Amino acid sequence: MKILEALLAQIRAHGEATYPEECCGLLLGKSSPEGNHVQALFPVQNRHAEQRERRYTIAPADYLAAERAARQQGLDVVGFYHSHPDHPAQPSATDLAEATFPGYTYVIVSVQQGQAKELTAWRLAMDRSRFEPETIELETQTAPANQP
Repeated sequence: MKILEALLAQIRAHGEATYPEECCGLLLGKSSPEGNHVQALFPVQNRHAEQRERRYTIAPADYLAAERAARQQGLDVVGFYHSHPDHPAQPSATDLAEATFPGYTYVIVSVQQGQAKELTAWRLAMDRSRFEPETIELETQTAPANQP
């Protein structure tokens, strides 16, 4: 996964802002055989009804809004991000059970006592049986503004 350093900083900041609940959002960019190139974020509100400190839900309307925003920028939805408050940046059994988009990038940031720590990227296998670690390749140019 290629991503701007400034976008990783925005993911970390989102995780800290919503602590102790999980944050979530969508990754917008371009997909290629070499991996996803994330060029923008679409932060959304965690819509999970309860246990937001251990679960997240992205509402269908939020997903559709992200798709529209991506299209307007000539991009696609290429993945998701969320935080793990006071837990490691490793996919949980629930993350795997609820993941539905093979080939998408899933970024997880660990937020320990309100401070963003480790950030990892994973790709859902085509058969949805596992997450495979994805290398994060940093870019250094300025990030575009966040979407609403």
